[in-house]
Amino acid sequence: MSALHRSISAELKSIDRDISDENDVCAEIDDEIVREALESGMDLREYSSKLEEQLKSAHRLAVHDCIEQADKLADLHIELTACDDAFARLEEMLMSFQSELGTISSDMKRLQQQSVEINQQLNNRQKVRGELSQFVDDMVVPQTMIDVIMDREVGEREFLEQLHELQHKLQFLKAQEFKEAKAVADVQDVIENLKYKAMAKVREWLLLKISSFKKPLTNYQIPQGALLKNRFFYEFLLANDRQVAREVRDEYVDTISKIFFTYFKTYASRLFRLQLSDAATKDDLLGAEDTVKATGFFSSKPQVRNRATVFSLGTRESLLSFDLLSPLIVPHAAQQANERFQFESLFRSVQYALVDHSSHEFLFISDFFMVSGQAAIELFSQIMMRSITCLLKSCEERILANYDAISLYLCICLCAKYSELMVERGIPAMDGYWDTLTRMLWHRFDAIMQLHNESVRGVDVKKMIPPPDTRPHYIIRRYAEFTCALLVCSQMIRKQVESKLQRHLSRQQSEVEQLLNRLSAQLPNPTDRLVCIINNYDLILNILEERVTSCESKEKSSFWELQQTRVSDYVEAMLRPHFGELIAFVNECEPLIEQGHTQLLIRYSEKVTAIVRSFSANWKKSIDAINKEIL
Repeated sequence: MSALHRSISAELKSIDRDISDENDVCAEIDDEIVREALESGMDLREYSSKLEEQLKSAHRLAVHDCIEQADKLADLHIELTACDDAFARLEEMLMSFQSELGTISSDMKRLQQQSVEINQQLNNRQKVRGELSQFVDDMVVPQTMIDVIMDREVGEREFLEQLHELQHKLQFLKAQEFKEAKAVADVQDVIENLKYKAMAKVREWLLLKISSFKKPLTNYQIPQGALLKNRFFYEFLLANDRQVAREVRDEYVDTISKIFFTYFKTYASRLFRLQLSDAATKDDLLGAEDTVKATGFFSSKPQVRNRATVFSLGTRESLLSFDLLSPLIVPHAAQQANERFQFESLFRSVQYALVDHSSHEFLFISDFFMVSGQAAIELFSQIMMRSITCLLKSCEERILANYDAISLYLCICLCAKYSELMVERGIPAMDGYWDTLTRMLWHRFDAIMQLHNESVRGVDVKKMIPPPDTRPHYIIRRYAEFTCALLVCSQMIRKQVESKLQRHLSRQQSEVEQLLNRLSAQLPNPTDRLVCIINNYDLILNILEERVTSCESKEKSSFWELQQTRVSDYVEAMLRPHFGELIAFVNECEPLIEQGHTQLLIRYSEKVTAIVRSFSANWKKSIDAINKEIL
């Protein structure tokens, strides 16, 4: 049909072109004939009649041709009618195609909408399937879990894994109960029975581990390590039965507190037996006599112990640096080696043992029992209270028997160091202990310093044997070494001397200055008195300069100023016999110059001449005499 349509269209276009061409030709012919007729001068009427005849003749011929071609024209008409029918059918077909195309577009939109709906349904079903599958997995109790919890040992890894899974199911069940899920009733009994069985086994295992702490010669930190590896056991009990969890925690607190109490009581008792036998006594004071007369077998005079350990520091400051974290002293090993220690060394070992065990214990209970802040401090106090009370009582007895002020101050510094160490480790539960112990030490230190001051104040310089001379006195040497020791310890823990210690040092310095004045007063010669004071000040400064590195030492600056004052007095005392007039002149004129009263200096003009002449004549002789006196 399409080919026929194209053929007919081509023929029609050809006929139209032929007719158009003929009309154009006729028009051209008519124009040419008319132009020829006009040029030839013919009569137009005649010419018109002639043309009319020709046209009639042509019409007759055309009619005749049409009549002759009637069959062909009829055939042409039939063909044209057939073409019209073909075109009508073609139009109908094209309209049908157009309608079908519109239907296809509608179907495509409908199918697209159906595809979106089906895809949404698929997604919803997948989500429901995932959640339902997870719900079923969380709800169903597998046989493996039942077998492991019922039959396996608590310490095995599989038991711990299944216990985690059981706890998850218990939490899931609680959440579904609020949602009123029907499936909860199907598994409630099974999971509850498993929970009670697991709790019973976990409780028994934990109590057994805690009871193993009580075995002799057992390092309690080993079973603690096993507890930490399985700390979920306590978490499981705490989540499902707080009463059982409290029972386990109370049993642990009771057991470990007894262990610590026994350990520290025994350790402190055995350790303090290793103290040196020649410890300082109430007679080892700054003002005590250096030697004792041989007055017989029943002499009551005190024999002062070695001053190197009573009034000097020696190497004891290492306790605040290198030996601060040294290993603990083992009593039986030290006893077998026949070792003896000073009080501060034993004190350090006891306190470091407490620091070490307390740090470990605080971190353990915070981790295992899942406590923090004030709750952790309270639990720690329940565990360590008896041990701390025992240690405070034991230390108090030894502190009250200690007459070594340097030892006491070393212990004060140790408390400060260990308190800082506990803060660095994040253990806040021991602050009260350090405060109480430090107060005990300061109270005893105050008492001993008071005894030292009273001994210095009570020195009878008139009865001293040998009598005082210009050389440094042994009491002053003791004082210098004693003060140096306290300052060295202080600068090892702080940049500045604390106010409590500074008050004691200032008070003792005042007592020593008064003693030095009394000692020098026993010398008949004023010059010797000055030399005595200068030499003793020089001794103090040399000892302080050797060990005290702090530039802010009040004692060093104070004694240096006192020494310079006495040196100036000594220089003036030595020069006055030989250059007295010159010194008097300078003393009189110097204030006038400083005040600007230069006019008043005129009255001294005659005196200056005499002084200069005397000085020029005698200065060499005077210098030689001064040298002889000094030497």
